[in-house]
Amino acid sequence: MAEDNNQPAASNPQGAAGDQEKPQLKFSLQRIYVKDISFESPNAPAVFQQPFKPKVGLDLNTSSSQVSEDLFEVVVKVTAEVKHSETGNTSFLAEIEQAGLFRIGGIEGQQLEHTLGAFCPNVLFPYARECIDNLVNRGGFPPLMLAPVNFEAIYAQKKKREAQQASETTQ
Repeated sequence: MAEDNNQPAASNPQGAAGDQEKPQLKFSLQRIYVKDISFESPNAPAVFQQPFKPKVGLDLNTSSSQVSEDLFEVVVKVTAEVKHSETGNTSFLAEIEQAGLFRIGGIEGQQLEHTLGAFCPNVLFPYARECIDNLVNRGGFPPLMLAPVNFEAIYAQKKKREAQQASETTQ
């Protein structure tokens, strides 16, 4: 005869209490979207009359904000400015704010901060890379394939700087 493992909670009070003490962890991606996008080629068409010798400058920032009780918006902002390596003239400037809405529950404090500052940007960055590459290509330039970014390391550096600043202000 088979055992009935679906016993009512009342017959197993310790199990029922254990389930109530643990917070329900929730993490889901609700939406990915472009919040802002721009492409400028201020020296076109002259820039196409010379050999393309790029000098790439890249700026990367992340931010997050709470939209509702368990809904957070995370934004990865990528700015790529490419100048001619010899003349210093700007070939193009491409900028995107790639955003996502994440439903997060049962995570608090440092763990939530880490999720918003490192994990979520890791999810969004491939979309930003693809969008920058597409913008540059549509602008008439060779593809700009950005290297992957280690948001874990960026987050760790940020926390280290914050700790240093905090220790300097208490001295």
